[in-house]
Amino acid sequence: MVTRAPATVEARFGAMARTLSRDPGVTLDAGRRGFGSAALQVDGRIFAMVSQGRMVLKLPRERVAALIASRDGAPFDAGKGRPLREWVVLGERCRHRWLSLAREAEGFGRR
Repeated sequence: MVTRAPATVEARFGAMARTLSRDPGVTLDAGRRGFGSAALQVDGRIFAMVSQGRMVLKLPRERVAALIASRDGAPFDAGKGRPLREWVVLGERCRHRWLSLAREAEGFGRR
């Protein structure tokens, strides 16, 4: 049987959230206001979210810069006119790595 990946960012986020919410301290806030419409938190801190139909992660600024340089990500602007250094919008070209990148973000959120 061939399993197809969920088609929308929201569906992929939901699948990822089901997996990551099994980790200690990780919770899903589906009704989050502010940054995104759905957010994963570790110990109360957001590390992954969907914002305006895009997958967004919080990672160390050096990692964000590397993802942007490789064109696997783009800067994230929370609507204030300038990008946030520790947030990245993941691109479709790296969608097969979203879960592993989200695990990185979870680890970063635990610090």
